[in-house]
Amino acid sequence: MKIFELILLIVFCNIVPLWTETAFPTAVKIIATIVLSVAFLCVLIHGEKTSVKSRRLSSLKRGTTLLWLSGMAIIPEIIIIVLYFIKSDAGVMPRIFSIVMPLLAVGITFLDGFIRTAVGSKQIKASNYILLLIFWWIPIVNVVLIRRFYKTAKREYFFELSKAELESARAESEICKTKYPIVMVHGIFFRDWQYMNYWGRVPATLIRNGAAVYYGNQQSAKSIPESAAEVKKQIEAVLAETGAEKVNIIAHSKGGLDSRYAISSLGLGDRVATLTTINTPHMGCDMVDYLLEKIPDGMVKWIADKYNSIFRKLGDKEPDFLAGVKDLSPARLKELAPDMEDCPDVSYRSCMSVMKNVFSAGIPLNIGYLLIKKLNGRSDGLVWEKAAEHGEFRMVTASGVRGISHGDTIDLFRENIEGYDVREFYAGLVADLKNQGF
Repeated sequence: MKIFELILLIVFCNIVPLWTETAFPTAVKIIATIVLSVAFLCVLIHGEKTSVKSRRLSSLKRGTTLLWLSGMAIIPEIIIIVLYFIKSDAGVMPRIFSIVMPLLAVGITFLDGFIRTAVGSKQIKASNYILLLIFWWIPIVNVVLIRRFYKTAKREYFFELSKAELESARAESEICKTKYPIVMVHGIFFRDWQYMNYWGRVPATLIRNGAAVYYGNQQSAKSIPESAAEVKKQIEAVLAETGAEKVNIIAHSKGGLDSRYAISSLGLGDRVATLTTINTPHMGCDMVDYLLEKIPDGMVKWIADKYNSIFRKLGDKEPDFLAGVKDLSPARLKELAPDMEDCPDVSYRSCMSVMKNVFSAGIPLNIGYLLIKKLNGRSDGLVWEKAAEHGEFRMVTASGVRGISHGDTIDLFRENIEGYDVREFYAGLVADLKNQGF
């Protein structure tokens, strides 16, 4: 079909040579022009079906097809125009229109494909659009940028299609339908907002595969004991709503410390079946002490006041930036250690990832990566790799060149990372819980 549409586009682009260089009757030429015009319009408005029902994937697929058509038509058109100018005896106007016609047809096809791709893609970054906006008029540079745009969209289409097909095929098996509901506990500086999920695309994948998913709903920044009390309150509400005896907790970053405290010191030991921590600084963050020592007290207070003010407006009742940050100090965690000892009735697991270089993430994680590399060693941009070990430990790796940052482990940027499928990672974690009877 793509080859047929490409031939159709090239023929439509060359209506002028067909009129001036063929001996067909005028009526035949008029009919051919009308048929080709209608066919070209059909190419522009035509949609493409995918193996799974998805308007976004359909838009993405058709958009990349139109980009491919416009790109593949350029070289044949250049050759045809050159030959036309050399061999044709046509006047000035036909020669002008022999250039204008393909420019318009290919340009409209490209624009249609660009818009559809932009609408359907979630992986093309804002920087790609900005660079195209600035350099679209520079030959070769614009080709390189458009090619990158096309390849990113094409990779996304095949990745998401494969993902959708996989989830559709296993929907009935409910691989994530655990005995106990899942409670996902966020880290510091975030909240569980309805319209901007902390866990990105992960919860939707778990739910589609049978999981019952709930959230910790603690405030964005409080001390560990205070956050733990809020997590406990939420877990009790989940147990009351579901009638379950226990819950499985999946916690990220400081959320893992809040959860441990709630289990050990707030009486949740017999109501939690498993605790899986993701990139949690169980041994603390030396970077916290380093920064608090280097940054003037006045600036620290100013940052804390600004943060608390903003997050009150975003829904926190009593945010406490400094209390949350200081509880990530290694010295403070040693003080809290007696209140966070493992409960024998709870299965503890931990996962950790690392960035492979400073370019694996943007600000502030790349700065954190450099600081922690100097202080401790490999990290995810916020947590040192050894600090995350607690209970049954698993290092999560990616085959690509960038590694996995602190934000990547919660799908913060909704980005498809080479060699690491964050949604499948969590689906695997929960499927393991199900298989182990939890």
